[in-house]
Amino acid sequence: MNSIPILPSTFDQEIIRCDEPEIQAELSDPERLEKIHREFDEGFRIMEPVGPAVCVFGSARTRPGDAEYEQARRVGAGIANQGYGVITGGGPGSMEAANRGAKDGEGLSVGLNIELPHEQSANPFLDVSKEFHYFFVRKLMFVRYSWSFVIFPGGFGTLDEMFEVLTLIQTNKARPHPVVLAGTDFWQELIEWIAKRLAGEGRISLSDMELFTICDEDDEIVEQAVKGLPHLPYGLA
Repeated sequence: MNSIPILPSTFDQEIIRCDEPEIQAELSDPERLEKIHREFDEGFRIMEPVGPAVCVFGSARTRPGDAEYEQARRVGAGIANQGYGVITGGGPGSMEAANRGAKDGEGLSVGLNIELPHEQSANPFLDVSKEFHYFFVRKLMFVRYSWSFVIFPGGFGTLDEMFEVLTLIQTNKARPHPVVLAGTDFWQELIEWIAKRLAGEGRISLSDMELFTICDEDDEIVEQAVKGLPHLPYGLA
């Protein structure tokens, strides 16, 4: 029988698991709410000067030289060349690649990092960087300040971000954004399952299948990501 590995804890475990005896709550509820408020406030202040930008999600485990890493770097540069900033989760892998590409294209490179016990540390290609303790604060920043989304292959975190964005658009909690899935080979079986089991069984509307686009080529990914977006100046105030 497989056992669940015990990983180092993160600060926000006390808000998620505070009733469990091994978690020692360091903050009272009023103190915790104040900390959450500060994190929102800091995020808003840091992101306010960032103009139109495209958010790029993807695996933290790709490395320079990997096909996905190099494509994310080219796409980041292409987005910058179109006049948009690039926002990522600020970590390694495809996130680093997209930020690096933004710097290649002389565009604004933004990283919204998250405190994790492994994998996540800020990459060196950021003009604007902010580390968050709380996933929900960080997620709000992605949706509030991103004008569209490019999603490269990834793991649970990438899938979570993809489905959250699609849910917010589907339920009209967020304005419609272009959502581009990069890589037919990776995404096709999932999309076929969504079409058969979710749309086919009436769990989502057929029109919901139009909330995203799958692309393979760099130029097409960039074109779809900026399709319909305003061309406005961006950068730090």
